[in-house]
Amino acid sequence: MRKIAPIIAAVTVLALYGLDYLRDDSTISQPSVHAPQTESAAVAGDRAIQAAYENRQSDVQVEGAGRVVKVLPDDNEGSRHQKFILELASGQTLLIAHNIDLAPRIPDLREGDRVSFYGEYEWNERGGVVHWTHHDPQGRHVDGWLKHQGKRYQ
Repeated sequence: MRKIAPIIAAVTVLALYGLDYLRDDSTISQPSVHAPQTESAAVAGDRAIQAAYENRQSDVQVEGAGRVVKVLPDDNEGSRHQKFILELASGQTLLIAHNIDLAPRIPDLREGDRVSFYGEYEWNERGGVVHWTHHDPQGRHVDGWLKHQGKRYQ
């Protein structure tokens, strides 16, 4: 049953937000073509992330948005990642680990900026990590993305 719970959570999140994100095969930064996240969708995203955190779940596909509270140095060991911490409307914080070997980095990211995301949640004691915020060149994983100032990075 423990292995089924993350799958059920992922299916629920996908059903809430629609499958159109899965069909977007763009691999470069581009203007957003989807409507901005509504307040109710943001609340639903926060709830899904909070539930994953409380249940110590990982491998859960999530969507949300938050305010950048800390820009961290890039992780340049192995695959390079742009890293920053977002605070959700609920107050929960998330580490975003965006693979910049596979997707463009967000230029000039600053504390206070708003960033939307779609990626895979991994539990940790500090609130969790969201990664897979990029396309999968192998086509084996759901494509994720980040949105900042009207542009999509994937």
